[in-house]
Amino acid sequence: MARTTPAETHLQRWRFTVDDYHRMGEAGILNEDDRAELIEEEVIAMSPIGAQHTGCINELNQLLVPRVSEMAIVSIQNPVRLGPRLDPQPDVVLLRRHEGPRRREMPTAADVLLLIEVADSSLAYDRAVKLPLHARSGIPEVWIVDLAGNAVEPCADPAGDIYPSSDRFHCGETITSLTLPSLLLDVEAVLG
Repeated sequence: MARTTPAETHLQRWRFTVDDYHRMGEAGILNEDDRAELIEEEVIAMSPIGAQHTGCINELNQLLVPRVSEMAIVSIQNPVRLGPRLDPQPDVVLLRRHEGPRRREMPTAADVLLLIEVADSSLAYDRAVKLPLHARSGIPEVWIVDLAGNAVEPCADPAGDIYPSSDRFHCGETITSLTLPSLLLDVEAVLG
């Protein structure tokens, strides 16, 4: 059990809904250059994006678009509404294709086929905080790209707030999506 210090016991925290969070953006309190996301009712500052992180996301975009364009939409660093108090901005999301007015709505967990988090300095946070939130929201498959460890960790079939098992794939290996079985990628290409 985590211990709190006397100072932490008396801190007042402001809790926000997704609607509150978006109104802050509309009012100019937050702008599109602010690296923030809503995680369990709190506005959380996201880590700065470094060159390796940017390169990996760009590479994933180049790899994924031609492979999945008939089956999915590749969404880069855009929010996914996972509940009334949860609006994360994953690095890469493969979304179900929708026609008509539905495509103008904010994506939800039901729209997500595969979610990818790229971690350089955020690996512990992605594993301890984001992964359980994605599981609880019913995201069928999440990949964590561990840049420092030169590995990709696919997680699938959530149960409660966990993904039952996770493997690590390294350079020289290939990784296949469970939700999109025709998606096969070289780990080395994913890592850049």
